[in-house]
Amino acid sequence: MAFYTSLNGLRNAQTELNTISNNLANAETTGFKKSRVNFSDIVAGSAYSNPKLVQGIGSMVKTIDQNFASGAIMSTGSALDLAVNGEGFFAVTSPVSGDTLYTRNGNFTTDNLGNIVDQNGNRLQILAYSGGSFATTVSDGVLSPTNGNGGNYSAVQIKTDGTIIASYSDGTVSTVGKVALASFVSPGGLLQVGNQDWQATGLSGAATYAAPDANGLGNILSGSLEQSNVDMSEEMVSLITAQRFFQANAKAIDTSTAVADAVINLRS
Repeated sequence: MAFYTSLNGLRNAQTELNTISNNLANAETTGFKKSRVNFSDIVAGSAYSNPKLVQGIGSMVKTIDQNFASGAIMSTGSALDLAVNGEGFFAVTSPVSGDTLYTRNGNFTTDNLGNIVDQNGNRLQILAYSGGSFATTVSDGVLSPTNGNGGNYSAVQIKTDGTIIASYSDGTVSTVGKVALASFVSPGGLLQVGNQDWQATGLSGAATYAAPDANGLGNILSGSLEQSNVDMSEEMVSLITAQRFFQANAKAIDTSTAVADAVINLRS
C-alpha cells in the first residue's frame, strides 16, 4: 500500500510543479492571474470504522484555485490601454461566434471599422450613450470614423468613470458611452480559455454589468495596463517546496521497494 500511496503523492507533486511552472511562465503576461493547488487527504475507513484505527492512504488534488488579486499597474501612454483599478472584468465579444469572454487584459486598439477590439479581434462591450443617457445593456464599442459634420476621427479620451469621448478634426467631441465592467457572484468559478480570457460557467454565475465606480466595481485607468499578479520570489520558494515534496515521495517508493525485496529474499 505504501508504494501506491507514494505514487499518488508523486502525481500530486507533479501537478503542483506544473501549476507553479505555468505561473512563472506567465509572470510577464498582461492581466494573468496565478493559480494554487489545494490538496485533501484520503483515508481507508467508513462510518463503522474504529476512529483509532483509520489509516491514511495518501492525498489527492482537491482544487486548482485562481487568485484574482490585482497585479501592478504599468503606464503605457496609449489611451486605449486600459486597466481596472479594483474589482471587475472587461467584457469582449467575438464577432464570429458571438461568445462573450471576460478579461483583465486591457490592451485594446481599433479595427478598420472603428470597433474597439482586443488583440484577437474581440470587441469591447460598452454602455452606449444616446439621447442624453447611458444604456443599461451592453453593445460593441465603436469610434465612428467621421461625425455628422464630416469631421474625421482624431483621438479618444477615456475617463476614470469609463466615459469614452471621441474627438474629431473639426474640433467637436462626442460621448460614445462608458466601458462596461462585469462582475460575478463567484469569480473563482470562471473557466480559463487562454489569452487571459475567461468564460462564465454555472459555478461563477452569470455576469452582471455596470459602469466603473458603481456597485463596488473599480475605476478605469487609461494609458495603463495591469501586469500579472505572479510574485516571482514566492513562486520560486513554492517551486523548491514542491520539488522536495516530489523527492520525498520518490524516496518513500524506493524504501517500499527495498522492503519488498527483503521480504521476497527471506527464503534465499
